[in-house]
Amino acid sequence: MIDIPLVRAYTDDAVFAYRDRRPIGVDRFLRDVVQLAALLPERRYILNLCADRYHFVVGFFAALLQRQISLLPPNLTPDLVGQLRRCYSDVYCLTDAASAHQSLETVFYPAWSSPDPAVPPVPHIPAKQIAAIVFTSGSTGQPVPNEKSWGGLVRGAASELDRLGMQAYPGMAVLGTVPPQHMYGLESTVLMVMQGGLALHAGRPFYPAEILAELAALPRPRCLVTTPIHLRALLAETTCLPQLDFLLCATAPLSPQLAAAAETRFDAPLYEIYGCTEAGQVATRRTVDTVEWIALPGVQLRQDKYGTWVNGGHVETEVLLHDVIELRGPGRFLLHGRTADLVNIAGKRTSLETLNYHLNSITGVRDGVFVMPDQGDGAVTRLTAFVVAPGLTSEAVMNALRQRVDAAFLPRPLRLVESLPRNDTGKLPRQALCLLLPERAAKTG
Repeated sequence: MIDIPLVRAYTDDAVFAYRDRRPIGVDRFLRDVVQLAALLPERRYILNLCADRYHFVVGFFAALLQRQISLLPPNLTPDLVGQLRRCYSDVYCLTDAASAHQSLETVFYPAWSSPDPAVPPVPHIPAKQIAAIVFTSGSTGQPVPNEKSWGGLVRGAASELDRLGMQAYPGMAVLGTVPPQHMYGLESTVLMVMQGGLALHAGRPFYPAEILAELAALPRPRCLVTTPIHLRALLAETTCLPQLDFLLCATAPLSPQLAAAAETRFDAPLYEIYGCTEAGQVATRRTVDTVEWIALPGVQLRQDKYGTWVNGGHVETEVLLHDVIELRGPGRFLLHGRTADLVNIAGKRTSLETLNYHLNSITGVRDGVFVMPDQGDGAVTRLTAFVVAPGLTSEAVMNALRQRVDAAFLPRPLRLVESLPRNDTGKLPRQALCLLLPERAAKTG
């Protein structure tokens, strides 16, 4: 059986993380992992709720040393936590919050007070060992669990490092606006860092001013791992943005205009990652250069009557992608939106992704989304749109939409709201959106 080291490419005195603007060495990290592993209860599953990214990483790998599997759900609603308890009865919670989780046995991340022990050797983990069960976001329905082996996660990190050329940025500090509990956050703010000798930022600043201040405090080279919704908020800031060396974006389509603006303002190249929870990262592109996606090393795509399948490389089992994909050659493709997002009205076809693009391109619109209500009674399809646009009327937004989309796809109704119920990665779960629909609001009101 092949064993793979926990970390690679670090010198003995290398920085592993920046926490409260102070460096934490890789030796300290290894000590913390071994010490925490000795304190964990004997269980099969762990729900790692640590908000501090460094605490999360220590907990994730301490559990891995104890052959425990980390459950990484998309949210912590009482309903979903109840499902986890029923499906994984041997689960407990690790947290760095002040209070215990109400429905789970809770272990608090410790405050170390004893003298530091000797630095342990770098642990090696069996490649076949299941490291995590990651759940889909629920944007198209109920979250679905997906097992991830340690070997598969490491191979994915190696592919990402190679494709993005991270060898050119030794020791680069990586700040993420996405949580490590999400597949994108786990791959690009944890695993890529640990396997590439980089340094993670322990915090997760929320407001644009906080993000920019934390970026400016990091040493060069430095990288921002983010999402389109966070990127748009950052670019809305009128202050001078800190210079970066790399930008990474995922979880939703990014327009070339937004990518170009980000590269100019941050003075750094921006790359997008396309992937899904089931397969992990699949492909990348430099958005300002091309609309084509290039599959990661070893990853292959094929098509049949069911759609597009991905396998090979770090993808451990063949996965059916839930997107409309146009193959352009070996490992090259165009992305045309989610299969579930296709809209056919009066014989005319488009996608919700296309409609959302036009909606969010309207001057004054800060956020917006089209929703296809469930139609189980044979009624004519009527799209709904929810829009965050302070200072605009619904009529003004509709008039702007008429200049951009066919009349068949105009929303009926279009509702102005103060905010959209986005989750930590900027996605909009289907259940949360449905609660905004007029008929659902009436039933639950």
